Amino acid sequence: KVQEVLDNALQGREVANFEFPVYTKSQQRVEVLLNATTRRDFGGNVVGVLCIGQDITERKQVEVEKTRVAQELQTFIDTANAPIFGIDANGLVNEWNNKSAAMTGFSREEVLGKD
Repeated sequence: KVQEVLDNALQGREVANFEFPVYTKSQQRVEVLLNATTRRDFGGNVVGVLCIGQDITERKQVEVEKTRVAQELQTFIDTANAPIFGIDANGLVNEWNNKSAAMTGFSREEVLGKD
């Protein structure tokens, strides 16, 4: 895919925010965000590609951890031994756990988005 990004840039089709992994000499994975810009001479002819990369490894790790924690919290809510429900700023149900469904007989699908 990186070759495709470079080939596109050489044909004048620039690429922004392309994510890909790079492996260091010690085989550590580094996540890179790449922008590839076509380089042209004074006559407008393509003479190369300028690539600017940014190490986004830490950001990607944080995103993975946030997703894991969110999934864990959702599991806690869904399996709690007490009814838990949420109402948004418009007065619509936006959370309805298993205990709420068992107590009321209304499934999650029946109440989400309702007032």
